[in-house]
Amino acid sequence: MEPEQAFLDYIIKAIVDHPESVVIERTRDNLGILLTLTVHPDDMGRVIGKEGKLARGAIAPLLRTVGMKHNARVSLKINEPVGGKRLPTGQAGDPEVKTVDQVVDEL
Repeated sequence: MEPEQAFLDYIIKAIVDHPESVVIERTRDNLGILLTLTVHPDDMGRVIGKEGKLARGAIAPLLRTVGMKHNARVSLKINEPVGGKRLPTGQAGDPEVKTVDQVVDEL
């Protein structure tokens, strides 16, 4: 396992509840190194953090620092789990909130 991949593996497994489900794929091209992270669907919130602050504000910069030590540009991509629900943002507004009675009536 390469140093940047081992570093990400250590950090993510310390954060998540399902460390056995952590999968990190490493690819290298002319732009640098891309680490693609897949975690258990229940752990997505822990890895991404509120509004993406953990992933973008802490994990990604640390990976870039590790990459600089090895003269490589390291980027992080987090795979959305199968069946994951991406909430609308911006002008799309908040997801519709329904009462239990409304949901039962729709059934």
